[in-house]
Amino acid sequence: MKKEAKMRKEILLETARYHDAVHGSDPPFVPGKSRIPYAGRVFDAAELENLIDSALDFWLTAGRYSAKFEAELAQFLGLGHCHLVNSGSSANLLAFMALTSEKLGDRKIERGDEVITVAAGFPTTVSPVIQYGAVPVFVDVGIPSYNVDCDQLAEALSPRTRAVILAHTLGNPFDIDRVKSFCDRNHLWLLEDNCDSLGSLYKDRYTGTFGDIGTSSFYPPHHITMGEGGALYTNEEKLSSIVLSLRDWGRDCRCPSGMDNTCGKRFSQQFGELPYGYDHKYVYSDFGYNLKATDLQAAIGCAQLEKLPGFIAARRKNFSSILEGLSDLEEFFILPEPTPESEPSWFGFPLTIREKAPFSREELVRHLEENNIQTRMLFAGNIIKHPCFDKMRREKSGYRQVGDLANTEKILQKTFWIGVYPGLTAQMIGFISDCIHSFTRSRSGNQTGPGQ
Repeated sequence: MKKEAKMRKEILLETARYHDAVHGSDPPFVPGKSRIPYAGRVFDAAELENLIDSALDFWLTAGRYSAKFEAELAQFLGLGHCHLVNSGSSANLLAFMALTSEKLGDRKIERGDEVITVAAGFPTTVSPVIQYGAVPVFVDVGIPSYNVDCDQLAEALSPRTRAVILAHTLGNPFDIDRVKSFCDRNHLWLLEDNCDSLGSLYKDRYTGTFGDIGTSSFYPPHHITMGEGGALYTNEEKLSSIVLSLRDWGRDCRCPSGMDNTCGKRFSQQFGELPYGYDHKYVYSDFGYNLKATDLQAAIGCAQLEKLPGFIAARRKNFSSILEGLSDLEEFFILPEPTPESEPSWFGFPLTIREKAPFSREELVRHLEENNIQTRMLFAGNIIKHPCFDKMRREKSGYRQVGDLANTEKILQKTFWIGVYPGLTAQMIGFISDCIHSFTRSRSGNQTGPGQ
């Protein structure tokens, strides 16, 4: 064992040296030539060392690093249960499917029941609802919060409404007090898609902790990354148990991978019509999946979690710097605003082109991309307009919408966003501001710079 420990130490020291030699420094930034990404991974030697340490164990499924990550993320959020999965999309799938479990009795969601959500978002927030056979009910959003218009919630309600599923758009919390109050009054489940918002605060409490279940994504652009990966978290013991079963093939047993009979009753229980004492590891209480992450991913995630407070601070600082740099351009843009009583951990900086602006979104986006500034649309813009909804629109079935979704349509036509991730430098942010200013001057006929 001493020899093994010594070899492992030597390998990890060499890993750190490899990081410093290969990944330790970025090339000098050249305005207009160097790429300014909207997001990306930010790491140091710790992630590589953890990854190699896990690889040396050769425990390829969930293991010690997975357990560590789940415990530490739950502690960070102040929740009792966290379950690691292979993506944020899987997290949303499991969160919704948990609410369809027979174990919830008359509170379970049935096919044909309705779920209130928004169309201005990412498809995998709503995909599980449609795939199960429930009915999404789309309400509009507000601008410049880009979150649910709470005034429409009551109009969306019907006798078949069972849940509300919402994301905190680009890290900006939705009005949690109003949404939670609406859900509580009407006995509805609340699922928080927290994939873009890890570390955001609402009234000094982390988003993702107000609803029945919260979800995260650890895809590279997100607040922390493990390449692929996601998580679900909750304070509800019953929901945690259902999620764990669904994640792990639907089995009734909760033994960790590689461990047997932790309950002490593996061969001494009766389940339905199965023979008495049927192996508990092969008793299935749900129609589940295998959506676990690997310990290799979790090892990276553990190193990233240690950096999360610094990442959050950097995102807030970068957002503020961009806002300050563009504050004199409100005649052209609707600038973003945080929700009252919130402190967002921003995922991006959204801009909506005003109706009277002398240019289109496409023209500005093309200008930025030609100057190597990466841009993104506000996800689907309006998911109802996408090809996946073609048949549903033709048949006028499978979903409802409240009103004309005017702001959602505006987002589809006029909104995009740029990055605020921790890898941005002050020089990059300054160039973004200069590039947008030079474009607006050229299109407005004002050839003087800001303040001149």
